[in-house]
Amino acid sequence: MTGFSDRKAVSSYRARTLQLVPGLRDLHRMTGVLLAERAPGDARILVLGAGGGMELEVLSRMQPGWRFVGMDPSAAMLDLAKTSLGEAVSRVEFHEGYIDTAPEGPFDAAVCLLTLHFLQAPERLTTLRALKNRLKPGAPFVCAHYSFPADGAAPDTWLSRAAAFAIESGVPASQASQNIAGLRERLPVLSPDRDEALLGDAGFSDIELFYAALAFRGWVCVRSGASGRTGDAVPH
Repeated sequence: MTGFSDRKAVSSYRARTLQLVPGLRDLHRMTGVLLAERAPGDARILVLGAGGGMELEVLSRMQPGWRFVGMDPSAAMLDLAKTSLGEAVSRVEFHEGYIDTAPEGPFDAAVCLLTLHFLQAPERLTTLRALKNRLKPGAPFVCAHYSFPADGAAPDTWLSRAAAFAIESGVPASQASQNIAGLRERLPVLSPDRDEALLGDAGFSDIELFYAALAFRGWVCVRSGASGRTGDAVPH
């Protein structure tokens, strides 16, 4: 994630991400809908990879009573989040670092968007377990990131589709090709089946795919244990 320390890259992050991720604004809104199924109106929510503030901006607008802890290893990306949130910034506690330095909680819900694809499978599992341990039993978790079939020529097919979408969104073809080459070299993308298996291994249950957009997938699940939707007896 070295690019997130470059000020020029950080300043263009929001516009660039909208060009690369199909339905990103709707992904954020869907995340809010799914969390609200189980999280109470005064929920405290852990957002891992909160730099940029895009999901914080949407979630805080959707749920005025929610409070957030935003984690990110990039100080520059956290600064971008702080400047984009307006008055809602008062409801966010920012922490520079990784999951192992996050407050212990327990939290009512958690979100991790466009982040886990940076991690190799063992580190991803460790991160998911640490996140799960900071949630109340039955608390929802939403994640979304690059995830596509890994066999044969499938990765090249999906990355080519991602490049084509970026070009249709206004990214110059040469830049889109460079981006895809970088993804192929640097991102340890897993297949959707493997991603779901890691969620189960980490201690999540009721794992459901809710978002599939070319090379991206998103899941909603809950921390294993006593569960309940809003209005049920969820421990606080």
